[in-house]
This record gives sequence, structure tokens and C-alpha cells, in this order.
Amino acid sequence: MNKPNLSQDHSSAWVIQTWLSFILSICATSIGILFLPVDNWVKGYMGMGLTFTVGSTISLVKTQRDLHESKKLISRVEEAKVEKLLSGHDLH
Repeated sequence: MNKPNLSQDHSSAWVIQTWLSFILSICATSIGILFLPVDNWVKGYMGMGLTFTVGSTISLVKTQRDLHESKKLISRVEEAKVEKLLSGHDLH
């Protein structure tokens, strides 16, 4: 029986593009905060907001990935149980 390939490999171009996009967005936002015509405490507050936003986004993405992978695992286990059950019965 052929098992489907459940892993999704990303091309190196996609990985590079996502990292460059992430780095560029953080740098552009940081530079924008640094050059704002406001007091340093306001810049610090906005910098902390940026830091917490990035951190919580990473946590959210990791949690969503983990939930998705656990659903795939549960699905594969249930599929294996059904296959075992069906293989135990002679269909003739």
C-alpha cells in the first residue's frame, strides 16, 4: 500500500523570501520608530509593543502548527485502526 507523502517541503526560494520579508518588516518598523519625532519613552513603548507583537505572533504560529500536526497524527492513527479492522475481515 502506498502511503501519501504528508511532509510539505518548501523551496529554498520560498524560505529565503519569508526570512527576508520578516527581517525587512522588523527593520523598517524599527527605523520608523527610531525616527519618529516623539520623546524617547514613546519610542521605547512602541519598541516594546513591536517586540511583544513579534513574540506573540511566533507563539501563535507555533501553537497553530502544533494543533494542525496533532490533528494529522490523530487522523493517521484512526486510519491505521480502520485498516487493521478491515484487514482482519475476509471480504470474500
